[in-house]
Amino acid sequence: MLFGAVIGLERELRRKPAGLRTHMLVSLGSALFVLALLQTAAVSPDYDPLSRVIQGVAAGVGFLGAGEILRESPKEESQRTKVRGLTSAAAIWISAALGIAAGCGLWQLGLISTVLSFLVLNVLKRLQ
Repeated sequence: MLFGAVIGLERELRRKPAGLRTHMLVSLGSALFVLALLQTAAVSPDYDPLSRVIQGVAAGVGFLGAGEILRESPKEESQRTKVRGLTSAAAIWISAALGIAAGCGLWQLGLISTVLSFLVLNVLKRLQ
């Protein structure tokens, strides 16, 4: 999350659509997908089907997230196009990672990630 925060802060300062919270959630979700696979691979020698399921879930949920992103066309040519919903899309994606952690029996990892996600979505929103 810290690595994502560094990039997200830079994007936030430049007033780009994907800012601090979005980058932090994507970093956390990516780490969660990988950790779930690594933890499961450590206890099961036949984890190839699981890795395919995780890949399929991550890609499929990406389409749901894409549906959450809206572009508002500018009313005048001098205005920029507004992009909205990137953080919501990232939250949908991390929800998939949390489901995978739960499905793999990694409840501690899922609980920690849920708390971190909640803090990013709520506490950082207030600070923003």
